[in-house]
Order: sequence, then structure tokens, then C-alpha cells
Amino acid sequence: MENKDIKVITSINNNLIKEFAKLKEKKYRIQKGEFLIEGDHLINEAYNANRLKILLSSNDDILNKYDKCEKYKVSEDIIKKLSQTTSPQGLVGICDIKDVEVDYKKYQHILILDDVKDPGNIGTLIRTSLAFDIDLIVMSNDSCDIYNDKVVRASQGAIFNIDIVYRNLKDEIKLMKNKDIKIISTSLSATIDVKDIEKIDKYAIILGNEAKGVSDDIQQVADINVIIPISKKMESLNVAIAGAIMMYEVRK
Repeated sequence: MENKDIKVITSINNNLIKEFAKLKEKKYRIQKGEFLIEGDHLINEAYNANRLKILLSSNDDILNKYDKCEKYKVSEDIIKKLSQTTSPQGLVGICDIKDVEVDYKKYQHILILDDVKDPGNIGTLIRTSLAFDIDLIVMSNDSCDIYNDKVVRASQGAIFNIDIVYRNLKDEIKLMKNKDIKIISTSLSATIDVKDIEKIDKYAIILGNEAKGVSDDIQQVADINVIIPISKKMESLNVAIAGAIMMYEVRK
């Protein structure tokens, strides 16, 4: 029996499908306030977080599993057109970009990302942040777009369960300090071992660009600059690995 809640689109040239396909580009994501996701896991995470707005699939059984979103039965060609992976899983979703109102009175643990560019690193840091009870991620305006498909997939759905904003970091750090949030920056020239930090209730951890680290002007406004001691055989750690170590050590 036909499900009245499911609309049918068969042509890849359908105007609505063309609009959805534009969401692969950052400027259209920003303009529309929406982004694409695909695959069972991400769809489920978005749905459970009440972030799934539209679901498209060629499979009736899949569409019937979800009742709190707009649903379209589409052809496999449409799924391929919207997919951003080499092996589409047969379902694509559209989510709203969350509008976050930042109030530093309600955040205890914050991650600050200063010009971090790699989508895989960003996605991994989002996932790790959720694992270590980070409440908010503040990104510099020149950091990678978090709604990039690679970021969303690397986050494994964590992106739907943590507040993330883009801001001028210097301005935000001032606001954090006004709410007694301790600012901890990573620095290769620091002398304080991250393990030696005493327990802090409210903190913000700063991680920097993959090649240059945290910028000098941001390090200067931090309360503490720390280093993760590593073997002299290596110059530095991957930023996602460094972030995981920092979050673990500061949280203890």
C-alpha cells in the first residue's frame, strides 16, 4: 500500500534535486542553512538528535523507519547524484545547520581550534570532544568548514550532539575569561608539561594549525601554555592526536 507521507521523485533533473545537489558546495550550505549526510549511521544519529529534516531513499522499508521528517522515494540515479562517496549506501539526508547561542555561563569545557584545516582532523576532534565531555567547540573563522562531507563522516555523528561555532578567537577568549574559564594553549616552546596541570573545573583547550600550531597572538592571551613531551625522533604530533591527549590529561 502506498504511504501517503512519502513523495516520489524519479528524475535527476528535478528542480528540488538540483537544489539539494548544490549543498555539496560550502556557499550554498551557508546560504540555505542546510547540509547533506548519507549512510545508515549518520542518518540514525541525526534523526535521534532531531536534526534530520529530509530523507531520500530508493527503499520503502528505509523510508518507513523514519516518521519525524519529510520523505522522498527517489531513483538510484538520484542517490548517486547526491552522494559524495564512491559507494553510496542508498539513503541521503538533509539537516539544518544548528544556530547556537553562546552563553559562557553554561559551558564548562571548551575546545578552541585556531586555523585547523584538515577535514579528517576536524571530524576526529569533534568525535573525541564528545567522548571527553567537551561542551562547545569554538572555531576560528579561517578553520575548515565543519559541514564538509569528510568532516561530517569523520565525526561519526558526534557533530549532531555538540555545539560548534565560528568566531573571532581573541574576542571569544576575552568573554571566556570574564566567566572564569581557564585558557590552556598547546605550544612547542612551552616548558610546562600538560601532565603537571592541576585540576581545573572550567577550561578551554586551544589547538592550532597542522603546520604552524597555535598562532603567537593567541598563545599570548592564554593563561597557560603547555607542551606534550614526545621523542626527539619526531618534531610534532598530528593535531587530532595532540587534541585527544590534551582533553584526556586536562579532564583527569
